[in-house]
Amino acid sequence: MPGPVISGHAEFEEKCESCHETLKKADQVERCLSCHDHSDVAEDIEKGMGFHGKLDKEQATDCKYCHTEHKGRDRDIINFDSESFEHTQTDFKLKGAHRSLACQLCHTDELKKYSHAPSLCFDCHESDDAHQGKLGEECDKCHTEENWQERKFDHGIDTEYELIGKHIDLDCKLCHAGDHYKNTPKECIGCHLINDAHNGRYGKECDKCHSSEDWKELVFDHGKDTEFALEGRHKDVPCDTCHKRGPFDKKPSKTCFSCHEKDDEHKGRNGKECQDCHSVDDWRKVKFDHGDDTKFPLKGKHEDLVCNACHRSVEMDDLEEAECITCHRAIDVHKNELGENCGYCHNENGWNVKLFFEHDITRFPLIGIHSVTTCESCHLNAEFQQTETACLACHETDDSHDGRMGDKCGECHNPNAWLLWTFDHETQTDFPLEGKHSEIYCHTCHRTLLTEHKQSSNHCYGCHRGDDIHRGGFGRHCDRCHSAESFKDPIIR
Repeated sequence: MPGPVISGHAEFEEKCESCHETLKKADQVERCLSCHDHSDVAEDIEKGMGFHGKLDKEQATDCKYCHTEHKGRDRDIINFDSESFEHTQTDFKLKGAHRSLACQLCHTDELKKYSHAPSLCFDCHESDDAHQGKLGEECDKCHTEENWQERKFDHGIDTEYELIGKHIDLDCKLCHAGDHYKNTPKECIGCHLINDAHNGRYGKECDKCHSSEDWKELVFDHGKDTEFALEGRHKDVPCDTCHKRGPFDKKPSKTCFSCHEKDDEHKGRNGKECQDCHSVDDWRKVKFDHGDDTKFPLKGKHEDLVCNACHRSVEMDDLEEAECITCHRAIDVHKNELGENCGYCHNENGWNVKLFFEHDITRFPLIGIHSVTTCESCHLNAEFQQTETACLACHETDDSHDGRMGDKCGECHNPNAWLLWTFDHETQTDFPLEGKHSEIYCHTCHRTLLTEHKQSSNHCYGCHRGDDIHRGGFGRHCDRCHSAESFKDPIIR
């Protein structure tokens, strides 16, 4: 015998036939594998699996190549060194975090053989399973050996529901509450029903308006999808402002008036075509050009007027004529006496601003002092045609003659000044003023009211009866002795 066998084979040491068959070395391997329940090793060699199945053919078919016997009772014929063992020779290649693990963590004392160590993740990590078995035992579908927290699960491929936008960073439990992964709804409303600010009024197809990138960032193109582009202030208006009746398929009217009827300060007087005057950028900024669009430019006081000041009826186009009197007839202070062409005297800057009227076309042209006299001096009210043209109508209180000279002031005075007389006593009467007569005041002779049928006397005695010292003894023809130069100096003939 070559030498003592190991202590485990000592009982067979005297029975060579237990391990050896005479002259048949080929059967030696079969005998080794048939003993001590090496059926798993035999199966590995047959299928090319496991440590023994991955050995080269010579080693796999000759056990003694590695396991040499007859070297003594204490000899280690297994020759296994856990520190230098290459795990790649097994069916479980150590990758990732497994490379730094101690052998005893997987090959526990409960396992008699290294080959009996489990190869499935769940076998070792069942106690670490945060899913508590609800996702099955195939941990490698989602996790990798590099890092337990680093998932390789492709949600798009493996579930036909790709995680995009904000969904990428979500914790699984936010959608899979209670670790229930089967039959999880794929529709937005399935998870976001409690967050629906519309309370279901706009249906369940959230993705028509919202995106997974940002709930507040709308993807709905109002212009393309509804043919009503949201411009200006409409961009910032909440959907509920216009869509008050529920789902979006109940489309509201697209006209301004349908939404803004209650905001219409014109009370419908200017019609329903709001866009003709207003823009979506600012309700108060009017784009309507009154000059170009109506051929009636707003100037002066008209610029600051509200539309309703002129457009008082229902429709804007009710003013077919653009005449002043159309709007101002009710406040015509002239009682229509001056016609309807207000612009002949007035302008848009104000009723009393730079009045222009050609008084010469009336029956009373303004000359002299009259040309600089204010209108109100003669026209005590706006009914101009009722104004008297006679001098005394205005100057009765200024009449120093107290009416004794009649009412035809123009026969003596002219409009330039009261003291600039134009009356010629010699040519306009039969009594030329000569001598002392040229120096006396009118009232000296004209003591009573002159009328057409009652004129002052034109002979001396008519005025000087009271001065006649002759008491009428020489008659009434005073001029036979006296002259107008001096009453006291008689004329000697």
